[in-house]
Amino acid sequence: MSDDDRESELRRWFEERGIVEVECLVPDMTGAAKGKIMPARKYLGRGQPRLPDSIFIQTATGDYPEDDERIWNPIERDMALAPDMDTLRVVPWAVEPTAQVIHHCHYLDGEPVDLAPRQVLRRVLALYAERGWRPVVAPEVEFYLVKKNRDPDYPLEPPVGRSGRQEVAHQSYSIDAVNEFDPLFERMYEWCQAQQLEIDTLTHEEGSGQMEINFRHGDPLALADTVFYFKRTLREVAFRADMYATFMAKPMENEPGSSLHLHQSLESLETGENLFQEGGRPGRLFMHYLGGLQRYLPAALAFLAPNINSYRRLAPGSGNLAAPINTEWGFDNRTVGLRVPHGDPEATRVENRLAGADANPYLAMAATLACGYLGMLQQLEPRPPLQGSAYKHGHNLPSELGRALDALEACDALADVLGERFTRVYLAVKRAEHDAYFRVISSWEREYLLLRV
Repeated sequence: MSDDDRESELRRWFEERGIVEVECLVPDMTGAAKGKIMPARKYLGRGQPRLPDSIFIQTATGDYPEDDERIWNPIERDMALAPDMDTLRVVPWAVEPTAQVIHHCHYLDGEPVDLAPRQVLRRVLALYAERGWRPVVAPEVEFYLVKKNRDPDYPLEPPVGRSGRQEVAHQSYSIDAVNEFDPLFERMYEWCQAQQLEIDTLTHEEGSGQMEINFRHGDPLALADTVFYFKRTLREVAFRADMYATFMAKPMENEPGSSLHLHQSLESLETGENLFQEGGRPGRLFMHYLGGLQRYLPAALAFLAPNINSYRRLAPGSGNLAAPINTEWGFDNRTVGLRVPHGDPEATRVENRLAGADANPYLAMAATLACGYLGMLQQLEPRPPLQGSAYKHGHNLPSELGRALDALEACDALADVLGERFTRVYLAVKRAEHDAYFRVISSWEREYLLLRV
């Protein structure tokens, strides 16, 4: 679509809905929304808005890695933002008619910004397309509803539902436990429908106040956009119910962690056939894809578990029900990191259970697809499937963020697929966050060490 056609389409869309304001959105390294808010008339009349590329080099604390010209230029290069028309949505919670749209980022010379997480996923999808392949994904997002917590020194608590009571027991798949929050979920569905976010199912998970939303399978970029929009939406819904919605991987000490499960299959661009099956059975490409996941996911874990807190969910023996500790695989086995659900041959797929809900959906999908892509190119063979519990087969994942970053830095193959400059910057950002965490003295240290050592 040309710039003139795009502006004409935007103008028509704005006029039909009476749009007076526009949120120009760009997902950053953490998956949070950065950008600008502009009057609709200025957005249409000024051409492409601009932002500095340093928004992709900012840590979760708002700081930056050490000044290093290999990582970033403190002069900050300008980026031009081009709206992706497929992401144009209303903002259902806005007081005045407001549009939101996710933007592609490119430098002023026209080159895509290789640091943008959305561009990283597009880069991986282009590699698939060159081979005549089209990956298909279906994300499952877990989250907690919690009481508002204005003091970070105090642990989180489950919220109070319609009954006036907090949950005190695990209630997996309980309809009554979901019904406790009917007004919240009714608004969530209403606002998701207004944004064309197609929710498949809602279930109550193991934790107190823990829920899961499943989305229908489809294009990875479109579904990463959907997860991005969904997180924004759910937080707004929760605020209006006087509680928080959190996607932390392990928000409460004695409750299970929250995941971002990713189902993946592979279609032919030409025929639409599922390439993971041959003659009604898992085929050659499927096995090589699994081999790639087993070989490379430990090195890619920093994208699936991007925060210090992420590794509390994946820790062995921590009471995290169904949280994986390795990259074993099996048929319909929920103890493994890579589950192959039973189903029709046309639905042959693998579920990556390693990613936490705190992962940036663009990077979690890009990294997972990159691992499978490398497996297919290198014709890697997976280990045999497990019949029993994978917890008996040990922990083969990095145990904390520092080790995960070391593993990523040592993996040139992943950097080649995801982008060498992007990988270098990601490592710098996450190491800066890791260092910042270790400057904080925790309540555990004050409790047990203050007067005893």
